[in-house]
Amino acid sequence: MLSKRIIPCLDVRAGKVTKGVAFLDNVDVGDPVDMARYYYEQGADEIVFYDITASSERRAIMLDVVDRVARELFIPFTVGGGLRSLKDMRAVLLAGAEKVSIDSGAVREPGLIAEGAQAFGSQCVVLSMQVARRERSRQLPSGYEIVIDGGRLPTGLDAVEWARRGEELGAGELCVNSIDRDGTNLGYELELTRCIVDAVSIPVIASGGAGAPEHLLAVFNEAGADAAIVASIIHYGRYGLPELKEFLKEHGVEVREPYRPQRSSP
Repeated sequence: MLSKRIIPCLDVRAGKVTKGVAFLDNVDVGDPVDMARYYYEQGADEIVFYDITASSERRAIMLDVVDRVARELFIPFTVGGGLRSLKDMRAVLLAGAEKVSIDSGAVREPGLIAEGAQAFGSQCVVLSMQVARRERSRQLPSGYEIVIDGGRLPTGLDAVEWARRGEELGAGELCVNSIDRDGTNLGYELELTRCIVDAVSIPVIASGGAGAPEHLLAVFNEAGADAAIVASIIHYGRYGLPELKEFLKEHGVEVREPYRPQRSSP
């Protein structure tokens, strides 16, 4: 059995980590470099960094901040926000990321997924999906719709069909974020996660809603997620990463033991 991953998420706006509820009412919670270092030392399996306003503002990602965060980490580091071309993806990788997360840019130009996979390998390409629950219809048979530009623009795309399409085009992983659960601490959207897991054969990362250790247990055991994004649950000190991993281990979930190389003295 593959170990389950716990991935702290740094949503960055104007150079600061921020957190809101359902993509609204964001407040700043800290410095991304300091927080990345802290979570790395606590045993994070990976770190995800999103420049959350880059797409809606039609600007490039903050590469200087990406570079400073990357220098603190010796674990996989995924970066997304405003990536609209192969050039953008390459710049992020050169700044220190191991993976790129594409979202709005991929919806507007699906060929970007295939281009990234061909240029850098599928293992580098994460298709991020911002998903809202809707009434089921002919257009949205799953009852879930893809929304882009930081949750601002509905697309009419069915989430399950988009997940399948992303895999076909070469994405190596899917990150499925429930807009309805984002920042609520009510638990992951298990039905949504299960739908995506059952539709594809690549790893699925669940995102949106973690507020207690039991929520991680449910998304792994009931929904079948391969990894889970955490944000509010750790940003506000409710739980630490070691505490979450210990809870999962006690309930039979295999998690990774952190490997931390010694930092060399200056």
